[in-house]
Amino acid sequence: MPYDWKDGLPPEQAELHLWPHQSLPPQGYVRFIGITAALIAVPLLPLLGSVLLWGLLPFLLAAILGLKWAMDRNRRSRQILEVLRLGPEEAELERQAPQQPPARWSCNRFWASVHLYPREGPVPNYVTLRGNGREVEIGAFLSEDERKALYDDLRSALKAA
Repeated sequence: MPYDWKDGLPPEQAELHLWPHQSLPPQGYVRFIGITAALIAVPLLPLLGSVLLWGLLPFLLAAILGLKWAMDRNRRSRQILEVLRLGPEEAELERQAPQQPPARWSCNRFWASVHLYPREGPVPNYVTLRGNGREVEIGAFLSEDERKALYDDLRSALKAA
């Protein structure tokens, strides 16, 4: 599950880390680029030694580099990390996204509440934290089932205060 409670904290404290699911690990990324390059090179084999090879080669290299650029950009945009810290008196949520300043929300832990919107939010089972006059989303990048589990975990953690 793409969220994890940090271990080793005192019982009155908790820390939750959330991140988007990365469906392609680094080894799969390298394999995909390599296999794509090999498959693109297969039609070039009959052209070895001809002038036509040099006419096609720049376009095929541009296709591979374009694919790599698109995959790198997608990977960078998915490097989101949300950290929820529940201290004895304060709840704090920090969202770190690439090329954006960190967004922070905090309130008194006693007044913090978690809400689930099964159909009203931008995604099914939309989970928010409310407190200090603001309502902020948490884990919007998770799947529908993961947001349900997150909601139950957050309710339990906030009640443990």
